[in-house]
Amino acid sequence: MNKYLSVLGRLLLAQIFLLQVVFLIINFVNTPNSYEQYQFALAQHGLPGIFAPLIVLVQLVFGLALLVGYKTRLAALTLAVYAVVVLVLAAVGSNPFSSLAMIGGLLVLASNPNTAFSLDNLKK
Repeated sequence: MNKYLSVLGRLLLAQIFLLQVVFLIINFVNTPNSYEQYQFALAQHGLPGIFAPLIVLVQLVFGLALLVGYKTRLAALTLAVYAVVVLVLAAVGSNPFSSLAMIGGLLVLASNPNTAFSLDNLKK
Protein backbone atom coordinates (compact mmCIF):
# COMPACT_ATOMS: atom_id res chain seq x y z
CA MET A 1 0.00 0.00 0.00
CA ASN A 2 2.82 2.41 0.87
CA LYS A 3 4.37 2.07 -2.58
CA TYR A 4 1.10 3.24 -4.14
CA LEU A 5 0.85 6.20 -1.77
CA SER A 6 4.36 7.34 -2.64
CA VAL A 7 3.68 7.15 -6.37
CA LEU A 8 0.44 9.06 -5.86
CA GLY A 9 2.35 11.75 -3.97
CA ARG A 10 4.93 11.94 -6.77
CA LEU A 11 2.22 12.31 -9.41
CA LEU A 12 0.33 14.96 -7.45
CA LEU A 13 3.48 17.00 -6.91
CA ALA A 14 4.35 16.73 -10.60
CA GLN A 15 0.93 17.94 -11.71
CA ILE A 16 1.34 21.21 -9.81
CA PHE A 17 4.22 22.22 -12.07
CA LEU A 18 2.95 20.64 -15.27
CA LEU A 19 -0.49 22.22 -15.06
CA GLN A 20 1.09 25.60 -14.44
CA VAL A 21 3.11 25.19 -17.65
CA VAL A 22 0.02 24.09 -19.58
CA PHE A 23 -1.95 27.11 -18.36
CA LEU A 24 0.92 29.45 -19.24
CA ILE A 25 1.25 28.04 -22.75
CA ILE A 26 -2.51 28.17 -23.33
CA ASN A 27 -2.47 31.79 -22.18
CA PHE A 28 0.50 32.56 -24.46
CA VAL A 29 -1.29 31.05 -27.45
CA ASN A 30 -4.76 32.50 -26.86
CA THR A 31 -3.95 36.00 -25.64
CA PRO A 32 -2.04 38.52 -27.73
CA ASN A 33 0.97 40.03 -25.93
CA SER A 34 0.57 37.63 -22.99
CA TYR A 35 4.21 36.55 -23.18
CA GLU A 36 5.34 40.18 -22.97
CA GLN A 37 2.92 40.73 -20.08
CA TYR A 38 4.41 37.68 -18.35
CA GLN A 39 7.91 39.09 -18.80
CA PHE A 40 6.73 42.45 -17.46
CA ALA A 41 5.20 40.75 -14.39
CA LEU A 42 8.51 39.02 -13.75
CA ALA A 43 10.34 42.33 -14.14
CA GLN A 44 8.15 43.82 -11.42
CA HIS A 45 9.65 41.22 -9.08
CA GLY A 46 13.18 42.08 -10.17
CA LEU A 47 13.65 39.23 -12.64
CA PRO A 48 14.89 39.97 -16.17
CA GLY A 49 12.92 38.74 -19.16
CA ILE A 50 15.27 35.79 -19.75
CA PHE A 51 13.68 34.12 -16.74
CA ALA A 52 10.35 33.69 -18.57
CA PRO A 53 11.50 30.80 -20.79
CA LEU A 54 13.73 29.42 -18.03
CA ILE A 55 10.79 29.18 -15.63
CA VAL A 56 8.71 27.33 -18.21
CA LEU A 57 11.64 25.05 -19.04
CA VAL A 58 12.41 24.18 -15.40
CA GLN A 59 8.79 23.44 -14.59
CA LEU A 60 8.28 21.39 -17.76
CA VAL A 61 11.49 19.34 -17.69
CA PHE A 62 11.60 18.59 -13.99
CA GLY A 63 7.81 18.25 -13.72
CA LEU A 64 7.92 15.59 -16.45
CA ALA A 65 10.87 13.93 -14.70
CA LEU A 66 8.79 13.69 -11.53
CA LEU A 67 5.79 12.43 -13.45
CA VAL A 68 7.66 9.49 -14.95
CA GLY A 69 10.01 9.02 -12.00
CA TYR A 70 13.25 9.75 -13.82
CA LYS A 71 16.08 11.17 -11.70
CA THR A 72 13.48 11.70 -9.01
CA ARG A 73 15.88 13.01 -6.35
CA LEU A 74 17.36 15.63 -8.70
CA ALA A 75 13.94 16.66 -10.00
CA ALA A 76 12.45 16.98 -6.51
CA LEU A 77 15.39 18.98 -5.18
CA THR A 78 15.42 21.27 -8.22
CA LEU A 79 11.70 21.94 -7.94
CA ALA A 80 12.01 22.50 -4.18
CA VAL A 81 14.72 25.12 -4.75
CA TYR A 82 12.63 26.65 -7.53
CA ALA A 83 9.59 26.81 -5.21
CA VAL A 84 11.65 28.47 -2.47
CA VAL A 85 12.93 31.08 -4.93
CA VAL A 86 9.41 31.77 -6.19
CA LEU A 87 8.13 32.01 -2.62
CA VAL A 88 10.85 34.44 -1.57
CA LEU A 89 11.15 36.59 -4.71
CA ALA A 90 7.69 36.65 -6.13
CA ALA A 91 5.58 36.16 -3.02
CA VAL A 92 2.98 34.59 -5.32
CA GLY A 93 -0.19 33.33 -3.76
CA SER A 94 -2.19 34.39 -0.79
CA ASN A 95 -1.19 31.43 1.36
CA PRO A 96 2.56 30.83 1.77
CA PHE A 97 1.85 27.81 3.96
CA SER A 98 0.62 25.79 0.97
CA SER A 99 3.89 26.58 -0.81
CA LEU A 100 5.83 25.50 2.25
CA ALA A 101 3.83 22.27 2.39
CA MET A 102 4.61 21.61 -1.28
CA ILE A 103 8.30 22.26 -0.63
CA GLY A 104 8.13 19.84 2.29
CA GLY A 105 6.56 17.18 0.08
CA LEU A 106 9.28 17.66 -2.52
CA LEU A 107 11.99 17.32 0.13
CA VAL A 108 10.39 14.12 1.44
CA LEU A 109 10.29 12.79 -2.11
CA ALA A 110 13.94 13.75 -2.59
CA SER A 111 14.89 11.80 0.53
CA ASN A 112 12.82 8.77 -0.60
CA PRO A 113 13.06 8.83 -4.42
CA ASN A 114 12.38 5.14 -5.04
CA THR A 115 8.70 4.98 -5.82
CA ALA A 116 6.70 2.40 -7.72
CA PHE A 117 6.07 2.79 -11.43
CA SER A 118 9.12 4.95 -12.04
CA LEU A 119 11.84 4.91 -14.65
CA ASP A 120 14.39 4.97 -11.86
CA ASN A 121 13.25 1.49 -10.81
CA LEU A 122 13.56 0.11 -14.35
CA LYS A 123 17.32 0.66 -14.31
CA LYS A 124 17.74 -1.74 -11.38
